[in-house]
Amino acid sequence: MTIELNGQSRSFDEPVSVGALVDGEVADRRGVAVAVDGHVLPRSHWDTTTLHDGAKVELVGAVQGG
Repeated sequence: MTIELNGQSRSFDEPVSVGALVDGEVADRRGVAVAVDGHVLPRSHWDTTTLHDGAKVELVGAVQGG
């Protein structure tokens, strides 16, 4: 299975949930937002939403600054 994560191709041997993907990319889920195929996915759905082959995922984190 292949998805596009922040514009880069990523391959997985088996289907992966959004929650597992996030946990593999960041140490802390706080301040993170995820969009799948252009739609923001509520955090409450991350662990129950399985990504499909060809999904386009945007993973963004809040940045503090001034």
